[in-house]
Amino acid sequence: MEGTATTDTVSDSDFLKEFYIPNYILVPESKPDSTPPPQLPQCPVLVFINSKSGGQLGADLFKTYSALLNENQVFDLGKEAPDLVLRRIYLNLEKLKSNDEFAAKIQEKLRIIVAGGDGTAGWLLGVICDLKLSHPLPIATMPLGTGNNLPFAFGWGKKNPGTDVQAVMSFMKKVKNAKEMKIDNWHILMRMRAPKEGSCDPIAPLEPPLELPHSLHAVHRVSPTDDLNMEGYITFRGGFWNYFSMGMDAQVSYAFHSERKLHPEKFKNQLINQSTYAKLGCSQGWFLASLFHPSSRNIAHLAKVEIMKRSGKWEKLHVPNSIRSIVCLNLPSFSGGLNPWGTPDSNKRRDRDLTPPFVDDGLLEVVGFRDAWHGLVLLAPNGHGTRLAQAHRIRFEFHKGGADHTFMRIDGEPWKQPLPSDDNNTVLVEISHLGQVNMLATDGCKSKSVNDPSSPCCHDAEDKDSDEEDLAQAEEFRKFGAADTFRIPDEVDISQLS
Repeated sequence: MEGTATTDTVSDSDFLKEFYIPNYILVPESKPDSTPPPQLPQCPVLVFINSKSGGQLGADLFKTYSALLNENQVFDLGKEAPDLVLRRIYLNLEKLKSNDEFAAKIQEKLRIIVAGGDGTAGWLLGVICDLKLSHPLPIATMPLGTGNNLPFAFGWGKKNPGTDVQAVMSFMKKVKNAKEMKIDNWHILMRMRAPKEGSCDPIAPLEPPLELPHSLHAVHRVSPTDDLNMEGYITFRGGFWNYFSMGMDAQVSYAFHSERKLHPEKFKNQLINQSTYAKLGCSQGWFLASLFHPSSRNIAHLAKVEIMKRSGKWEKLHVPNSIRSIVCLNLPSFSGGLNPWGTPDSNKRRDRDLTPPFVDDGLLEVVGFRDAWHGLVLLAPNGHGTRLAQAHRIRFEFHKGGADHTFMRIDGEPWKQPLPSDDNNTVLVEISHLGQVNMLATDGCKSKSVNDPSSPCCHDAEDKDSDEEDLAQAEEFRKFGAADTFRIPDEVDISQLS
């Protein structure tokens, strides 16, 4: 076999058996390959790869994984949708496990590797949410995108990985040794005026033209008591695990995705992609926002913002007039691995009831930025944005104002959002907590669990807050994951996913 031995004492062949799943588990109606049953793998995996991510890296990874494992446990997301794959395999496991201890053990130990960007990882997370398993499958994320915030938050790095046998086997060893870590799911509802004609599908054009990320799905009713659905309006719903943002940062991201869609041949390398992103930040005026960005597009002028804490009461959130971008964070990784919330010092914890950014505490960290120069403070030790609040739910309500649109983004996928053009119209965005999923984390994990004080990086140095800091559950909705909400239509090119 190509490559070097993975450990000093275990051969490559024996090592790979720890991950191998036989055909009769993966392909319904097939029979076991051997009698007695094969060796029980200690870390059986299903591998999902966005073959169009990372230039040629996705396709190369697919070839390597297929050569090392059973080719039937490696899936190209450009050819097979993950919800169909997982439903097929789980239905087969349910049928087998009552009389097959081997199948029962496979189901108990099963893990997922997903190779792609944050958008691809979110797609898989949405599918797993919809399966509603008693033990949600834990996911390891292999970074192939531009930002790679999800992989970085759990210790998998943010650089595109090697695709050779040795690099892939090294990653698989980390997956085997990784620990499970729960993170919060966040449900998003958005209401806007319905088009006079045509479909309510989020890909279809609205008036004015609107393209939404694949993780939002148009629905007619969310629940009988849903007050977000009104006559003449449609509601979109979806979910995220990393962040929702609005304002100038999303505008730069939108420009990047638009450029990549127009000229995909220019976006084949991660370093080039990141350089292009930085140039677009300059061209969009993010560094000179006070000159090129009208105050009518500042967050306080665009929307009424309300939050709900644990008490269950909505309260108005004060957003300083200078804030041009607002980020609702679930993970301590944004814009390529930066942590906008930081770690509040003991005074802020006491006076403002702030906590460190735990990923499973049912709270979002809400942070504001004035411009890109303000964002650069994150590069400094203990740097952070303007901490606005921590919230269990948050609501943005837009009425007719000085701007006809803004930009929004969830987990790396941006869109241009039309705003009300008359006094009788509103756009409402509401985010609420909805359960948890399991991630796989390495020893270098940046995320912290509220239930595990010994989590890596739990004892980061507290920040020294500047004077600027002084400026500063309802019914669970039915389902929000990939089976409907996150499913990517056949006509959508998967290469446009981050």
